[in-house]
Amino acid sequence: MTSDVEALGAGHVVDEGVDDGAGRRVTLVGVTDANWRDIADVAPRDDQRDHVAATAARYLLLSEREEVWQSLGVDADGAIVGHVMWGWDDDDQLPWIGGLIVDAQEQGRGVGRAAMVTLVRWLLRRPDTNAVRLSYRPDNVAAKAMYAGLGFLESDLPVDDEVMAELTAVRAAPLL
Repeated sequence: MTSDVEALGAGHVVDEGVDDGAGRRVTLVGVTDANWRDIADVAPRDDQRDHVAATAARYLLLSEREEVWQSLGVDADGAIVGHVMWGWDDDDQLPWIGGLIVDAQEQGRGVGRAAMVTLVRWLLRRPDTNAVRLSYRPDNVAAKAMYAGLGFLESDLPVDDEVMAELTAVRAAPLL
């Protein structure tokens, strides 16, 4: 994968008008000198660490070192509450989503869903993008349920030890 598709610059905000279950506006923000520590400190619940990194710092380093993924902070009314990243796959000619973490104290408020809807809307408006892909561990029941609820369909093609799922623009129409 490469990040040939236009990246979000530091300080850029993606606001698709999506609120979480608590009525807070959820936006995606580029990583800046002012917010990278808050993003790095995002940590899931202990019982989720078999499915995602212990903190978002790992994903920030992955984005920085491998130049494939682009990390974004998940912001709810001015507070960093999560992390998500995306990258462009040259083989698939599609964007992939990864590294979604919602901070443990923020879970159960619809932040993850709002972040996904925001990112999917933004990615599907890009030129020549008719689908979005992601992968998750097969035993991650919560992720599977959320992604299925958004319209992602699982594929028979495994990605390492994970399940690959795809959301086409047609299936995403209710989100757009």
